[in-house]
Amino acid sequence: MNTIIRKSMLSVAGLAFAGGVFAGPIAAHANPVDAKPVAVAVQSSAPKPQGDQSRITLNDEQTANVKAIIAATKKAGLPERAAVISIATSLQESKLENLGHLGDKNDHDSLGLFQQRPTSGWGTPEQITNPEYSTTAFLKGLKQVDGWQDMPLTDAAQTVQVSAYPDAYAQWEQQATDLVAQHWNS
Repeated sequence: MNTIIRKSMLSVAGLAFAGGVFAGPIAAHANPVDAKPVAVAVQSSAPKPQGDQSRITLNDEQTANVKAIIAATKKAGLPERAAVISIATSLQESKLENLGHLGDKNDHDSLGLFQQRPTSGWGTPEQITNPEYSTTAFLKGLKQVDGWQDMPLTDAAQTVQVSAYPDAYAQWEQQATDLVAQHWNS
């Protein structure tokens, strides 16, 4: 058995050598190519958005809520990725509108940008409808998710929110990323 393996390995090595001997001289005598600099794409560490993406036009109130989420994220000492996850979550939950009690439209007591519930321990109605407080509460939950920085956005958001529609957050990732890029340094 060892003889068969040894002969196979020598055959593979021989083919590799022969290929180098014949290709080497050909490559050495090839005409030089007029080399010009080529643009190189830099790969971002952020994952690419999953699935079809949605987008809405924001009014002044929604834009102010984006800025409040970003400010709360910075205050918490978290990176831009946390703001992207927070904004995408709010886009799904409330379209970045600070929702009060929804009456018959809602069978729960969900409020604010993230549709957090006082009865689930997120805070009082007054706290939950405060964008800084509700974002900080969301971020506190996000920080408790092991590996949130590297997981798909929808998984990170779902782990915090426990939504009946766990994959819905993914559709907002591109718009959330664009909003963070636009407002993070402003």
